[in-house]
Order: sequence, then structure tokens, then C-alpha cells
Amino acid sequence: MSEQIESTVTVIDKVFTSPARYVQGIDLIDRAAVYLRPLGSSALIIADEIVWGIAGEKLQESLIGDGLAADHEVFGGEASLREIERITERARTGGHEVIIGLGGGKTIDTARAVADHAKLPVAVFPTAVSADAPTARVSVIYTDEGVFDSYLFYDRNPDLVAVDTRIIANAPVRTLRSGIGDALATAIEARAVNRANSRRMDDTARPTLAGLALAEKCEETILAFAHQALRDNEAHVVSRALENICEANTLLSGLGFENGGLAAVHAIHNGFTAIGGDIHHMTHGEKVAFGIGVQLMLEGAGEEEADRYIGFLQSVGLPTTLEEIHLGDATDEDLHRIAELACSEGETLKQMPGSYTPTDVVEAIKAADLYARSLRDSA
Repeated sequence: MSEQIESTVTVIDKVFTSPARYVQGIDLIDRAAVYLRPLGSSALIIADEIVWGIAGEKLQESLIGDGLAADHEVFGGEASLREIERITERARTGGHEVIIGLGGGKTIDTARAVADHAKLPVAVFPTAVSADAPTARVSVIYTDEGVFDSYLFYDRNPDLVAVDTRIIANAPVRTLRSGIGDALATAIEARAVNRANSRRMDDTARPTLAGLALAEKCEETILAFAHQALRDNEAHVVSRALENICEANTLLSGLGFENGGLAAVHAIHNGFTAIGGDIHHMTHGEKVAFGIGVQLMLEGAGEEEADRYIGFLQSVGLPTTLEEIHLGDATDEDLHRIAELACSEGETLKQMPGSYTPTDVVEAIKAADLYARSLRDSA
């Protein structure tokens, strides 16, 4: 009798995920109830104290005026498990039917986690398009001290993402610029994941061609409209260019990274949390901008490609050197700590083609800094 050999084949499917509805428009908060009513009649709005004064009170008044109940919970500032549990307890005992995350990335990450823990739908209202977090079904979790801790993945994306472009036009220009840095990384990382035939950031599925196509459209839009949109943001004008960048920073980048995959850029960003110092005063997108140069150096990008991206980042005022991200005095030990965290098992650097050691990453950080300084000086 011939020996029967049993084999187990693990199949990794391609998966595309997205929010149930994305809405973008001028003065959208004034008609928010139209889009929130299908999710529930009683909302808990999570926002920090600053955002509450900017947009929270207006959103609450708008919802109440249109017949919905709306309570408010102050976000403490850190997307930590402790903060998530605190607000979840309020959501569970308050009789709320829908959670609203109003604000920036950490507020939105917290709102998503609270909604998941409380088994409620979640609506995301970004007050700045400074990162591509709003559309995703993942939260980035930090310790109470602000050090990267983990990712939390959910069964579904937000039920609603609503971008009021009037609010975005009146937000600080730095936030739009930061979102441009985050969004520019989307196609760079998605192409690397595609070349590696790798997986999405959650490791459970393979990226789709649709994700890659959205990432490419995101880059095309950023390169075409970023400079004009920044000028319009400075003047508080809700222009077509600004609207296009809002969509690129939020929808195209969000769907692009989730369905196209993350690679070295965001691993480098998370690696920065391994050290202290003034780098933590930089925004997510500003740190991602520097990480773009690092991935390009890891990949061995030629001068034309490196000039295109690093030169663009410099032209819109995003940081490309160690000095500009407050690491000009970083020691080799500091850089190795960053690199070791970036290369850790749970990070997305493993989605790159080939394999890289912490030493490879340290040298790429130094090379990115040197290249950017040389390009800046020559200009």
C-alpha cells in the first residue's frame, strides 16, 4: 500500500474593505442628521476640549435641532486601552445608539475602539485631513505615555465617514500638509507590497488591484493639487483643489493603504516611538514624510525617483532630514532602537520585497538624511 501523504494548504484570499458610506461637502455639519439618523437616534460625541469648541457644540446643536439626542464625552488625548475602556463604560451605560468620533486621528481611533467594544455603529467626523485614519477598520493603540503599543483590527469599517470641507478649510495649514505627507506614502508602500505579493497590514488577506489603483490615484491627485490646496487652505477658501486633496488624504489614501498594504514607511514611523525627545512634537504625516525617504533608500531608488518624491516633499514644506524631525543629534544607539522596533515581528516592514535587518534600516535612515540634505542644498 502506498503511503498517503496529507498536506495542508493555507489559502490567503484577496479582500477589499471600505466604510459603508463616505460623505464630503461644505457645511456638512449643518445636515449631519440626514446621514446619522439611519444609525441611531441617540449619539455620544467623543471630542477633545479644543475640538469641542471648534465644531463639537455646533454638531451637537445641529443634531438636537433635527430631533436626535446627542451627549458629549471629553477625549483625554491618548488612544490608550485605559482611555478606551473609560469611554466604553460611558457608552454602555448611557443608552447611546451610535458613537461619533469628532477630531483628529487619535480621537477617531478611540471612537472606533469604543464603538467596537460597546457593539455600536460608529460615525467619523474628521476636523482635519491630517492622516488617512478615518475610513479604516483599524486603530493604532498607544500606551498612556504615547508609545506605540499595537494595532486593533475590527470586523467592519466605520458606518459613516463625513468630511465638512468648511471645517477643513479653516483648520491649520499644518494639518493639511501633514495629511499630504501621509497620503503620498500610500502608493509607494502599496507598490512595494504588490511587488512582494505580500499581505495587507492585518496579515489576514492579500491586497487587491482596486486598492493599488486607489493608491495610484491618490498619488496622482496629491502631485496635481497639493500646492494650490495649501494656498487655498491658508486663505480659508473651499476650492476644488482643496476638495480634491481632502478626498485624497482621507478616502483615496485610507482605502489605498488598507487595501493596498503598508510597508517600510509606516514601520519607520512607529519605530520613532522607541525614543523620546522633540520628535514627538511632530505630526504623524510629518514623520511619515521622512519615512518615505527611508523606504526609497532601502529599495535602492534611482536619482530620478528619489528626486521626484523627496523634492516634492521639500517643495510643500514637509520634513526630509533628521534635523527637521528633531533627530539631528540622534546617536547610533538611538537609530538602532528605532530600527529594531521597525523590524519587529508585528511591524509592516516585513511586507517589503526581500528581508531587512535593523542595520539595513539604520544605514537607510542615514542615507535618506544625506540624500535630502544634498538635494536641498543643490536647490
